[in-house]
Amino acid sequence: MSYPVFKGSGYVLVHTPDMIVENGSTASVERITNPDSEFLQKVNNHIRTYEEVVNYLPNQVYIGNMKPEELNKYPMPWYDVKDYNGTREGKFGQIVPQDEFIAIIQMCDAFDLVRLSEEFVTEVKPKVEANFKSLSHLLDKLKGSDISDMPEDAQKLIHNSKIVGYVKKAHDVDVNLNAHVIFENLVVKASGVIAALELFKKSKIDPSTIDYVVECSEEACGDINQRGGGNFAKSIAETCNMLNATGSDLRGFCAAPTHALISAASLVKSGVYKNVLVVAGGASAKLGMNAKDHVKKEIPVLEDVLGGFAILVSENDGVHPIIRTDLVGKHNVGTGSSPQAVMSALITTGLDKANLKITDVDVFSVEMQNPDITKAAGAGNVPEANYKMIGALAAMRGDIEKKELKSFIEEKGLPGWAPTQGHIPSGVPYVGFLTEDLTTGDKNRVMIVGKGSLFLGRMTNQFDGVSFIAERNPGKVEESSSVSKEEIRKIIAESIKKLAENMAE
Repeated sequence: MSYPVFKGSGYVLVHTPDMIVENGSTASVERITNPDSEFLQKVNNHIRTYEEVVNYLPNQVYIGNMKPEELNKYPMPWYDVKDYNGTREGKFGQIVPQDEFIAIIQMCDAFDLVRLSEEFVTEVKPKVEANFKSLSHLLDKLKGSDISDMPEDAQKLIHNSKIVGYVKKAHDVDVNLNAHVIFENLVVKASGVIAALELFKKSKIDPSTIDYVVECSEEACGDINQRGGGNFAKSIAETCNMLNATGSDLRGFCAAPTHALISAASLVKSGVYKNVLVVAGGASAKLGMNAKDHVKKEIPVLEDVLGGFAILVSENDGVHPIIRTDLVGKHNVGTGSSPQAVMSALITTGLDKANLKITDVDVFSVEMQNPDITKAAGAGNVPEANYKMIGALAAMRGDIEKKELKSFIEEKGLPGWAPTQGHIPSGVPYVGFLTEDLTTGDKNRVMIVGKGSLFLGRMTNQFDGVSFIAERNPGKVEESSSVSKEEIRKIIAESIKKLAENMAE
């Protein structure tokens, strides 16, 4: 059986210090419910500089300058590590400063809803020209104007605590097209665009070869008649010059990226499309989500970056890691929501299909949330908690002895490094490393696990999750047909010969 492969990936972080206070849900709600709060008075004093964000160890892992395992060499909390000098550019992507991102938001605006000041555009345009050459076809959209007429209901664009522009509403009465929603959606689109461009650049992929795009962030674009109609996918494809692609959006809260990768692999495996791009931008609402706890504990506001990623799933090339579409795990409606039931469904279902043990997997990539963020917020170390449950399950099944639990976690687990952007940490941050580990590295089999909480939408209390296994490519690309190409050529040649003989008679 010929399986699809991971052909490339791109990752982006966007430092958005002013958006934490102006656009993050925690600060936004606080301004309404308690405008004179101590938190709002203090929060700006706890926001990191761009240089601090670039030098932050988990961020360097996210863009591929460090391996996840290297984090174990440094004591926690990692925000206290001051002797590491990071770089903006990484093996898998980059860390974008806020001013360039605001400019790209305008460049991604298809309806002239974004206004930027002349002064700001004059300052930022040379930076965009230098750092985003692949967006040169949109540079004429980056233009300054008089912003003194900013409407009261516009969404402010702030940089260095100064208003540099605004996003205006797209409809007079439709709440789905108000300035706040348009801003959030443009943030998703712009960060998704950058992630896709990083994939094309780092993996040397031609955008015109992409057939289909699946976008899997946590926002929804639409209007009063179809509030989640979409389509982020096609808008990103258009902006990135994927001229031969179409696409659609897939939603599933935190588990959506893994759902999307399984869908992409299925489309390629079936032969419907050859190259399917899975992409997601970041969520501005989740900036500073746990900022109250961070400020209260006198530490930096660590949720200060938007996250984005793009992953290309393609036909088997005999080299890149294969996606075992036949070894998929899923949380069924009837599974139940206890931690043991959920983990058993996600981890063992796929393995049992191939008579594999839990120990036959070299690495599990689960919810790779950065514990610097979650521990300070009282949520503990999320990846470690997941690995403990997987280890306990392995012991229950007899795959390991109970005394081996600690070593199992050390061998099969990874420290978390992804920002708490909901869908961003869920399994997919490891795909860039996976591609290396299963080709030039010493790993042979990994499992990607996506988990999600559906009760947030108030439609069901169900839990959600899916998983799949990726393996080292055996190096053989099997024919999709039981008859080889050479045999087909011989059959055609013989048929032509017989036809000619019959005509001669």
